Amino acid sequence: SHEARSAGFRACKRCQPASTTAGAEHFRAIEAACRAIRESETAPALVQLAAAAGFSASHFHRLFKQVTGITPGAYARAHRLNRFAEMLDAGQSVSAAVYDAGYQSISRVYDPSSAMGLGMTPAARRRGGQAQLIRFATAPSPIGFVLIAATERGVCSVTFGDNPENLVADLRLRFPAATIHADAATLKDWTERVVAFIKTPAAGEPDLPLDVRGTAFQGLVWQALRRIPIGTTTTYSRIAEQLGRPSAARAVARACASNPVAVVIPCHRVVRSDGALAGYHWGAERKRALLAREAAAATTQADGPG
Repeated sequence: SHEARSAGFRACKRCQPASTTAGAEHFRAIEAACRAIRESETAPALVQLAAAAGFSASHFHRLFKQVTGITPGAYARAHRLNRFAEMLDAGQSVSAAVYDAGYQSISRVYDPSSAMGLGMTPAARRRGGQAQLIRFATAPSPIGFVLIAATERGVCSVTFGDNPENLVADLRLRFPAATIHADAATLKDWTERVVAFIKTPAAGEPDLPLDVRGTAFQGLVWQALRRIPIGTTTTYSRIAEQLGRPSAARAVARACASNPVAVVIPCHRVVRSDGALAGYHWGAERKRALLAREAAAATTQADGPG
Protein backbone atom coordinates (compact mmCIF):
# COMPACT_ATOMS: atom_id res chain seq x y z
CA SER A 1 0.00 0.00 0.00
CA HIS A 2 1.00 3.63 -0.34
CA GLU A 3 1.23 4.05 3.44
CA ALA A 4 3.46 1.00 3.79
CA ARG A 5 5.83 2.30 1.11
CA SER A 6 5.86 5.74 2.74
CA ALA A 7 6.74 4.10 6.06
CA GLY A 8 9.78 2.44 4.55
CA PHE A 9 8.61 -1.06 3.55
CA ARG A 10 10.01 -2.60 0.38
CA ALA A 11 8.08 -4.96 -1.85
CA CYS A 12 8.90 -8.66 -1.67
CA LYS A 13 9.85 -9.84 -5.16
CA ARG A 14 8.39 -13.29 -4.59
CA CYS A 15 4.95 -12.43 -3.20
CA GLN A 16 4.68 -9.09 -5.05
CA PRO A 17 2.86 -7.05 -2.41
CA ALA A 18 3.22 -3.99 -4.62
CA SER A 19 -0.09 -5.11 -6.10
CA THR A 20 -2.81 -3.27 -4.19
CA THR A 21 -4.96 -6.40 -3.88
CA ALA A 22 -2.10 -8.66 -2.87
CA GLY A 23 -0.71 -6.11 -0.44
CA ALA A 24 -4.07 -5.69 1.30
CA GLU A 25 -4.56 -9.46 1.54
CA HIS A 26 -1.08 -9.97 2.95
CA PHE A 27 -1.52 -7.23 5.52
CA ARG A 28 -4.88 -8.64 6.65
CA ALA A 29 -3.35 -12.10 6.97
CA ILE A 30 -0.49 -10.85 9.13
CA GLU A 31 -2.83 -8.67 11.17
CA ALA A 32 -5.00 -11.73 11.86
CA ALA A 33 -1.92 -13.75 12.84
CA CYS A 34 -0.80 -11.02 15.26
CA ARG A 35 -4.27 -10.99 16.78
CA ALA A 36 -4.21 -14.78 17.16
CA ILE A 37 -0.86 -14.59 18.94
CA ARG A 38 -2.08 -11.88 21.32
CA GLU A 39 -5.33 -13.67 22.17
CA SER A 40 -3.85 -17.15 22.73
CA GLU A 41 -2.72 -18.43 26.11
CA THR A 42 0.01 -20.37 24.32
CA ALA A 43 1.53 -18.94 21.17
CA PRO A 44 0.28 -20.84 18.08
CA ALA A 45 2.89 -22.81 16.18
CA LEU A 46 4.25 -21.39 12.93
CA VAL A 47 2.52 -24.09 10.88
CA GLN A 48 -0.83 -23.26 12.50
CA LEU A 49 -0.48 -19.54 11.76
CA ALA A 50 0.62 -20.25 8.20
CA ALA A 51 -2.25 -22.67 7.57
CA ALA A 52 -4.79 -20.16 8.87
CA ALA A 53 -3.33 -17.54 6.52
CA GLY A 54 -3.28 -19.94 3.57
CA PHE A 55 0.50 -19.92 3.05
CA SER A 56 3.32 -22.40 3.42
CA ALA A 57 5.25 -22.06 6.67
CA SER A 58 8.38 -20.69 4.97
CA HIS A 59 6.44 -18.17 2.87
CA PHE A 60 4.40 -17.03 5.86
CA HIS A 61 7.55 -16.62 7.96
CA ARG A 62 9.12 -14.35 5.33
CA LEU A 63 5.92 -12.36 4.84
CA PHE A 64 5.41 -11.87 8.58
CA LYS A 65 8.94 -10.52 8.98
CA GLN A 66 8.53 -8.28 5.95
CA VAL A 67 5.40 -6.66 7.37
CA THR A 68 6.28 -6.46 11.09
CA GLY A 69 10.08 -6.36 11.01
CA ILE A 70 10.39 -9.39 13.31
CA THR A 71 9.63 -13.11 13.14
CA PRO A 72 6.39 -14.67 14.46
CA GLY A 73 8.35 -16.23 17.31
CA ALA A 74 9.88 -12.89 18.30
CA TYR A 75 6.45 -11.24 18.13
CA ALA A 76 5.02 -13.92 20.44
CA ARG A 77 7.91 -13.55 22.89
CA ALA A 78 7.52 -9.77 22.84
CA HIS A 79 3.80 -9.99 23.58
CA ARG A 80 4.35 -12.39 26.47
CA LEU A 81 7.11 -10.21 27.89
CA ASN A 82 4.82 -7.20 27.61
CA ARG A 83 2.17 -9.01 29.69
CA PHE A 84 4.79 -9.92 32.27
CA ALA A 85 6.21 -6.39 32.51
CA GLU A 86 2.73 -4.87 32.88
CA MET A 87 1.89 -7.28 35.72
CA LEU A 88 5.21 -6.56 37.42
CA ASP A 89 4.80 -2.79 37.12
CA ALA A 90 1.25 -3.10 38.50
CA GLY A 91 2.70 -4.54 41.72
CA GLN A 92 2.12 -8.25 41.16
CA SER A 93 4.75 -10.51 42.72
CA VAL A 94 7.52 -11.76 40.45
CA SER A 95 6.54 -15.42 40.84
CA ALA A 96 2.86 -14.74 40.14
CA ALA A 97 3.66 -12.54 37.12
CA VAL A 98 6.01 -15.19 35.71
CA TYR A 99 3.40 -17.92 35.63
CA ASP A 100 0.42 -15.72 34.80
CA ALA A 101 2.31 -14.49 31.74
CA GLY A 102 2.87 -18.08 30.63
CA TYR A 103 6.54 -18.59 31.53
CA GLN A 104 7.78 -21.81 33.04
CA SER A 105 10.56 -20.16 35.04
CA ILE A 106 12.09 -16.76 35.73
CA SER A 107 15.19 -17.72 33.72
CA ARG A 108 13.06 -17.60 30.57
CA VAL A 109 12.19 -13.96 31.28
CA TYR A 110 15.60 -12.53 32.03
CA ASP A 111 18.09 -12.94 29.21
CA PRO A 112 20.81 -10.25 29.33
CA SER A 113 21.91 -11.09 25.79
CA SER A 114 18.46 -10.60 24.28
CA ALA A 115 17.20 -7.31 22.88
CA MET A 116 13.67 -8.54 23.62
CA GLY A 117 14.40 -9.25 27.29
CA LEU A 118 13.88 -6.98 30.27
CA GLY A 119 17.56 -6.04 30.18
CA MET A 120 17.75 -6.54 33.95
CA THR A 121 16.28 -8.84 36.54
CA PRO A 122 12.74 -7.96 37.70
CA ALA A 123 14.14 -7.12 41.15
CA ALA A 124 16.70 -4.74 39.65
CA ARG A 125 13.98 -3.16 37.54
CA ARG A 126 12.07 -2.31 40.72
CA ARG A 127 15.18 -1.00 42.48
CA GLY A 128 15.83 1.64 39.82
CA GLY A 129 19.08 0.17 38.53
CA GLN A 130 20.74 -0.71 41.86
CA ALA A 131 24.31 -2.04 41.54
CA GLN A 132 24.60 -0.76 37.99
CA LEU A 133 27.46 1.47 36.94
CA ILE A 134 26.38 4.20 34.54
CA ARG A 135 28.91 6.49 32.89
CA PHE A 136 27.91 9.77 31.26
CA ALA A 137 29.32 12.61 29.19
CA THR A 138 27.87 15.94 28.09
CA ALA A 139 28.69 18.09 25.09
CA PRO A 140 27.31 21.13 23.26
CA SER A 141 25.43 20.54 20.03
CA PRO A 142 23.58 22.72 17.50
CA ILE A 143 20.31 22.10 19.37
CA GLY A 144 21.54 22.47 22.94
CA PHE A 145 23.57 20.35 25.30
CA VAL A 146 23.42 16.59 24.85
CA LEU A 147 24.02 13.98 27.54
CA ILE A 148 25.00 10.42 26.66
CA ALA A 149 24.93 7.75 29.36
CA ALA A 150 25.89 4.10 29.08
CA THR A 151 26.05 0.89 31.06
CA GLU A 152 28.54 -1.85 30.29
CA ARG A 153 26.09 -3.17 27.68
CA GLY A 154 25.53 0.04 25.74
CA VAL A 155 23.90 3.46 25.60
CA CYS A 156 20.98 3.75 28.00
CA SER A 157 20.19 7.45 27.67
CA VAL A 158 20.59 10.30 25.19
CA THR A 159 18.90 13.53 26.25
CA PHE A 160 18.88 17.22 25.31
CA GLY A 161 18.70 20.27 27.53
CA ASP A 162 19.71 23.86 28.05
CA ASN A 163 22.48 23.08 30.54
CA PRO A 164 24.53 20.03 31.59
CA GLU A 165 23.61 20.29 35.27
CA ASN A 166 19.91 19.69 34.67
CA LEU A 167 20.66 16.80 32.32
CA VAL A 168 22.79 15.08 34.97
CA ALA A 169 20.10 15.69 37.61
CA ASP A 170 17.49 14.10 35.34
CA LEU A 171 19.76 11.09 34.78
CA ARG A 172 20.10 10.57 38.53
CA LEU A 173 16.34 10.77 38.95
CA ARG A 174 15.83 8.14 36.27
CA PHE A 175 18.36 5.74 37.83
CA PRO A 176 18.09 6.62 41.54
CA ALA A 177 19.92 3.54 42.85
CA ALA A 178 22.67 3.26 40.23
CA THR A 179 26.29 4.37 40.61
CA ILE A 180 26.62 7.31 38.22
CA HIS A 181 29.74 9.24 37.36
CA ALA A 182 31.21 11.36 34.57
CA ASP A 183 33.52 9.60 32.13
CA ALA A 184 34.03 11.75 29.05
CA ALA A 185 37.10 9.79 27.98
CA THR A 186 35.33 6.42 27.78
CA LEU A 187 32.32 7.88 25.98
CA LYS A 188 34.30 10.23 23.73
CA ASP A 189 33.72 8.29 20.49
CA TRP A 190 30.00 7.78 21.02
CA THR A 191 29.50 11.40 22.08
CA GLU A 192 31.33 12.68 19.01
CA ARG A 193 29.28 10.43 16.71
CA VAL A 194 25.96 11.68 18.11
CA VAL A 195 26.99 15.34 17.91
CA ALA A 196 28.42 14.84 14.41
CA PHE A 197 25.12 13.38 13.23
CA ILE A 198 23.17 16.31 14.64
CA LYS A 199 25.52 18.72 12.87
CA THR A 200 25.65 16.78 9.58
CA PRO A 201 22.89 14.17 9.19
CA ALA A 202 24.23 13.26 5.75
CA ALA A 203 27.20 11.65 7.51
CA GLY A 204 24.93 8.82 8.59
CA GLU A 205 23.12 7.80 11.76
CA PRO A 206 25.15 6.80 14.84
CA ASP A 207 24.89 3.00 15.03
CA LEU A 208 25.54 2.53 18.75
CA PRO A 209 24.98 -0.50 21.00
CA LEU A 210 21.91 0.11 23.15
CA ASP A 211 20.84 -0.93 26.62
CA VAL A 212 17.26 0.33 26.71
CA ARG A 213 14.48 -1.01 28.87
CA GLY A 214 10.77 -0.89 28.35
CA THR A 215 7.73 -3.04 27.77
CA ALA A 216 7.72 -5.35 24.78
CA PHE A 217 5.30 -3.05 22.97
CA GLN A 218 7.62 -0.11 23.51
CA GLY A 219 10.46 -2.23 22.15
CA LEU A 220 8.50 -2.99 18.99
CA VAL A 221 7.73 0.70 18.50
CA TRP A 222 11.36 1.67 19.05
CA GLN A 223 12.46 -0.91 16.48
CA ALA A 224 9.97 0.55 14.00
CA LEU A 225 11.33 4.05 14.63
CA ARG A 226 14.83 2.93 13.71
CA ARG A 227 13.57 1.85 10.28
CA ILE A 228 12.35 5.36 9.34
CA PRO A 229 14.82 6.74 6.76
CA ILE A 230 16.61 10.05 7.30
CA GLY A 231 14.69 12.93 5.74
CA THR A 232 11.28 11.26 6.00
CA THR A 233 8.52 11.13 8.58
CA THR A 234 5.72 8.76 9.42
CA THR A 235 2.68 8.92 11.72
CA TYR A 236 1.65 7.23 14.94
CA SER A 237 -1.23 5.52 13.16
CA ARG A 238 1.02 4.10 10.44
CA ILE A 239 3.34 2.57 13.01
CA ALA A 240 0.35 1.10 14.83
CA GLU A 241 -0.80 -0.49 11.57
CA GLN A 242 2.67 -1.89 10.90
CA LEU A 243 2.59 -3.60 14.29
CA GLY A 244 -0.80 -5.17 13.60
CA ARG A 245 -2.58 -2.93 16.11
CA PRO A 246 -4.28 -0.22 14.03
CA SER A 247 -6.23 1.12 17.00
CA ALA A 248 -3.10 1.62 19.12
CA ALA A 249 -1.96 5.01 17.75
CA ARG A 250 -2.12 6.58 21.21
CA ALA A 251 -0.08 3.74 22.69
CA VAL A 252 2.49 4.30 19.94
CA ALA A 253 2.59 7.99 20.85
CA ARG A 254 3.21 7.09 24.50
CA ALA A 255 6.00 4.71 23.48
CA CYS A 256 7.59 7.50 21.43
CA ALA A 257 7.35 9.84 24.42
CA SER A 258 9.05 7.18 26.57
CA ASN A 259 12.01 6.80 24.20
CA PRO A 260 15.14 7.06 26.40
CA VAL A 261 17.68 7.63 23.62
CA ALA A 262 17.00 10.69 21.48
CA VAL A 263 18.26 10.68 17.88
CA VAL A 264 19.64 7.13 18.07
CA ILE A 265 16.02 5.96 18.23
CA PRO A 266 14.55 8.73 16.04
CA CYS A 267 11.16 9.38 17.62
CA HIS A 268 11.40 12.92 16.22
CA ARG A 269 10.49 11.47 12.79
CA VAL A 270 6.93 10.68 13.90
CA VAL A 271 4.27 13.36 13.39
CA ARG A 272 0.49 13.55 13.61
CA SER A 273 -1.70 12.43 10.74
CA ASP A 274 -2.49 16.07 9.89
CA GLY A 275 1.23 16.83 9.52
CA ALA A 276 1.56 18.70 12.81
CA LEU A 277 4.77 18.03 14.74
CA ALA A 278 3.00 16.78 17.90
CA GLY A 279 4.97 16.62 21.12
CA TYR A 280 8.63 15.91 21.70
CA HIS A 281 10.11 15.12 25.09
CA TRP A 282 13.01 17.50 24.50
CA GLY A 283 11.00 20.37 23.02
CA ALA A 284 9.14 21.06 19.78
CA GLU A 285 11.82 23.46 18.56
CA ARG A 286 14.46 20.75 18.79
CA LYS A 287 12.19 18.38 16.89
CA ARG A 288 11.64 20.98 14.19
CA ALA A 289 15.38 21.66 13.97
CA LEU A 290 16.27 17.96 13.68
CA LEU A 291 13.71 17.39 10.92
CA ALA A 292 14.84 20.49 9.02
CA ARG A 293 18.49 19.41 9.14
CA GLU A 294 17.64 15.87 8.02
CA ALA A 295 15.36 17.08 5.23
CA ALA A 296 18.13 19.36 3.93
CA ALA A 297 20.62 16.48 4.07
CA ALA A 298 18.26 14.19 2.17
CA THR A 299 17.65 16.85 -0.50
CA THR A 300 21.39 17.40 -0.93
CA GLN A 301 21.99 13.68 -1.34
CA ALA A 302 19.14 13.38 -3.86
CA ASP A 303 20.45 16.29 -5.93
CA GLY A 304 23.93 14.81 -6.00
CA PRO A 305 27.20 16.69 -6.62
CA GLY A 306 27.31 19.75 -8.82
